[in-house]
Amino acid sequence: MKKVLALGLFTLVCFNVYAQEDSNTDYELRGDEKYGYIIDKSGKKVEGIVRMNGDDLYPWNNQKKVKFVAVADIDKSKKKQKFKNLDTDDIKEYVAIDNNNNERHFETIKYTNTKEGFNTATGGLSGNIKAFNNLTKNTQFAEIVKEGKIKVYKLYGYPTTFSAGTSQIAAADEETKRMRQNPSYIYSKKGGKIEELTFAKAKIITADCSYVKGKLTSGTYTSMKNDEKKRSGLGRLIKSQIDDVMSNVPEIVEEVITDYNENCK
Repeated sequence: MKKVLALGLFTLVCFNVYAQEDSNTDYELRGDEKYGYIIDKSGKKVEGIVRMNGDDLYPWNNQKKVKFVAVADIDKSKKKQKFKNLDTDDIKEYVAIDNNNNERHFETIKYTNTKEGFNTATGGLSGNIKAFNNLTKNTQFAEIVKEGKIKVYKLYGYPTTFSAGTSQIAAADEETKRMRQNPSYIYSKKGGKIEELTFAKAKIITADCSYVKGKLTSGTYTSMKNDEKKRSGLGRLIKSQIDDVMSNVPEIVEEVITDYNENCK
């Protein structure tokens, strides 16, 4: 009986994991269709219709798969086209045009989001599943938000997809909302190791540039004026303080990292 219950629970968990992903592969051509492209494993660029798998509610789904139909495979005599679902085993990069006509660039990276993996805020079974979701995904598509000598990516954690009992549902929903609104920012400097971008790390990785260092010293950068990472008496970061620190990172990217990429060798 226990085995049956465990199997049922596992099935339910798996169903929830994939229920959020859009399985529809039929696509009706638009009159003003705009093409994106993919870069396949051989490095070849292939233009076509690229549709992201996620949206504002489920942005982490963009990190798993993407829908694609190559220009050469479009049959204009048919009302609807068939997409192929591609993942990190199939391609190196993809560029898609979102619903707001913004170009979105994703690249295959190897990175384990240990921060979200060990931040099991919901606790219990839900927390364990969330940890599993994050610690087992190390090859994924990450969105490029800044190109240059210091390349910056935006990466969402994967939320829990199951709540064991009514008492955990509200906590799981709140945790999912937090993850949706607070992605991680990670970087690679000159093709090096991918690491998390933080307030302290931004100072270190730009220290070899006199232009940026001078502006840091003079307090020019608004995003770097105050380190909001205050510690409690026990030396532990409380959650609200972590969120305060993370809220500055996009500004650091726009101010400090942009300056570094444009003015430093």
